[in-house]
Amino acid sequence: MITASAPIADNVLAFLKVAFCCPIVEAYGQTESCGASFSTKLFDNRTGHVGGPALGVECMLRDVPELNYTRYSQPHPQGEVLLRGPSIFIGYFRNPTLTKETKDS
Repeated sequence: MITASAPIADNVLAFLKVAFCCPIVEAYGQTESCGASFSTKLFDNRTGHVGGPALGVECMLRDVPELNYTRYSQPHPQGEVLLRGPSIFIGYFRNPTLTKETKDS
């Protein structure tokens, strides 16, 4: 089974794994990423994370100082999630925020 809509509470995910007696993969993606960019491994029983990046996806956190989000935040790094790879598109229909020409500049 897969859950990928919104973050699922740790206790709910743990309960569902026991109740259905099967692995449940948790995934994360963005509108721009054409599907899941991160997912847990099939038999990872831990909760509270969405796993590592998919093949071909590079990721990083960009600091957002006006919100006090930095890669040095404690107890965990915080920031804007940036993704790059062949599954990430570069603009929106009728509202291209980034075009191939500006990307290559």
